[in-house]
Amino acid sequence: MTAVTTSHIVIDDQGRPLIEGTRTKVIMVVMDQMNGMSPEQIHDAYPYLSMAQIHAALAYYYDHKAELDAEIARSAKDFEELRDEAVRTGQQPTREMLERRLRERRQTG
Repeated sequence: MTAVTTSHIVIDDQGRPLIEGTRTKVIMVVMDQMNGMSPEQIHDAYPYLSMAQIHAALAYYYDHKAELDAEIARSAKDFEELRDEAVRTGQQPTREMLERRLRERRQTG
């Protein structure tokens, strides 16, 4: 019997798994699945990815679950720290500020 493998996954210079031929990180597809999206919904969100690429990303995740789960946890912690710092220092924009920026963009765009 001859084994045939098609990975669709490459590792970049920083050690992050990407879907081959794209800039899409495996972790992005995994996070979408964790947020309740099916592979078909992920394909709708990333129409340039084939279903084979999406399933390869998910298979890569399950083969490297502990490592990628740790990366997801680190990213979430970093986000929370940055958000908390922005709130503490008053640098987090208010809804009014965001709405004003949107109006200004619409006027100049």
